[in-house]
Amino acid sequence: MKLVKHFLEFDGYSRKEVSQIINSALKLKKQGYPANKPLKNKVAALIFQKPSTRTRVSFEGGLARLGGYALYLGWQELQLGRGESVADTARVMSRYVDCIVARVYSHATLVEMAGNSRVPVVNALSDKHHPCQALADIMTVWEYSRRLRLRNVKIAYVGDGNNVCNSLIQICALLGMRLSVATPREYKPDDEIVKKSLEWAGETGAVIELLEEPDEAVKEADFVYTDVFISMGQEEERQRRIEAFLPKYQVNRKLLSHAKPHVRFMHCMPMHVGEEVTADVAYSDFSIIYDQAENRMHTEASLLLYLLRGRG
Repeated sequence: MKLVKHFLEFDGYSRKEVSQIINSALKLKKQGYPANKPLKNKVAALIFQKPSTRTRVSFEGGLARLGGYALYLGWQELQLGRGESVADTARVMSRYVDCIVARVYSHATLVEMAGNSRVPVVNALSDKHHPCQALADIMTVWEYSRRLRLRNVKIAYVGDGNNVCNSLIQICALLGMRLSVATPREYKPDDEIVKKSLEWAGETGAVIELLEEPDEAVKEADFVYTDVFISMGQEEERQRRIEAFLPKYQVNRKLLSHAKPHVRFMHCMPMHVGEEVTADVAYSDFSIIYDQAENRMHTEASLLLYLLRGRG
């Protein structure tokens, strides 16, 4: 079987490849999508175990602009919902489509899917990684840092060391950037991901800090980023998580006073305003969350071009 390039996380991708995908996305946004529809007749299956707004619409919108077709399939609409194995689903589905985009609970599901697919499998979110979000994050940082080299920009992430945080650590380490992460000790990023990322940082010159004090992480930051404290599937942990994160890890004006005067606020959305961020930050003139959301479409379109152009 021909070697297939999947996109489950950033492991296996070079700094050059990731930079190329982001640069291509910037061109799509600035210059417009190609009139020749380079992904004409390409079909992507969007298999979603978890609900979505931005992920679904951004993939469908980006693919349509490239001339391709997105086939949305909820988990319960497939035989997966009745017990068919992920392996069998991937083996069959990959004979029908050119790419599988999957949004799942467990990262192990994606690994099994990729191991049995003859077409690229893209991680549209799992419990360990959210690499498509990270691509859009760095594209957004680049847009607002044109006068600075990316390695001189400081990003601070405050809150839960979740999948978004894991992927942000990976991409910053791979691209040689500065990232300070502040989380409660019991909600720190994945140890294995951190270890691997620090090895990359040693090669690229990235500076990755793992802290517990938000004030320290945000100090002199150009961008401050947060995510919800309670993700989908964690509702039963709500009270325990709220007690662990609030008020210390909330992004508010007081916390941002430690950042640079021109600080920009980022969030992958949806937001729980009043929990991880206050309204006067989320909807401020220095909030760039809607540009960040838009850039999901451009980076995902660029990623699909990278994976699918020239296949078949």
